[in-house]
Amino acid sequence: MPPSLIRWLDRVNAAHPWSHNDAYRRWVLRQVPPGPARVLDVGCGAGGLVRALAARGAAAHGVDVDAAGVATARALSAGHPGATFAVADALHLDAPAPGYDAVTAVAVLHHLPMAEALTRWSALLRPGGVLVVVGCYREATRRDRAVSALAVPVNLVVGLLRGRRSAAARVAMAAPTREPEVTLAEVRAVAARVLPGARVRRRLFWRYTLVHRLPG
Repeated sequence: MPPSLIRWLDRVNAAHPWSHNDAYRRWVLRQVPPGPARVLDVGCGAGGLVRALAARGAAAHGVDVDAAGVATARALSAGHPGATFAVADALHLDAPAPGYDAVTAVAVLHHLPMAEALTRWSALLRPGGVLVVVGCYREATRRDRAVSALAVPVNLVVGLLRGRRSAAARVAMAAPTREPEVTLAEVRAVAARVLPGARVRRRLFWRYTLVHRLPG
């Protein structure tokens, strides 16, 4: 794609922003056991995923280090009795016995030491539980750049179709951001070392997914 066209698409995309993380919500929900599962969402932000899990019958608990964000999540979650929230550090979490059926983390891992976070989150799971991560990675290869170029026009189309954003989406998009420092190859290497058998896949919209299921 010509650089001039990419720059033009970037300007148009900036005029129609939307949450790339929300694009993977349905995918995350498909990875989580249905029904009355016990789920922890790390870095819950405005709580959209927690509310979606609670709507399916899960006991969904969201944690975030940002107290203001947690207060907003609670306010937006009135009428969702299965959704609870707390201010907590992502690296110092405990699980009620026998552990969570699922732990989810969307666009959180690149803010943290990766190996330590994955090890801690996996330890919160019960036997047979699943860790589900949607993460961001740093472009480093031709394939990375090719996928990013493909994402630019698709991003524009989705932004135009989505139109006005909800209050929760506006809050989520206002959350602090950080450019990822770890490449996709490095993500795969760390996952293979600390979570043997984890599946890492490249995704559109500058994301990857990681799924790790404990034996049980």
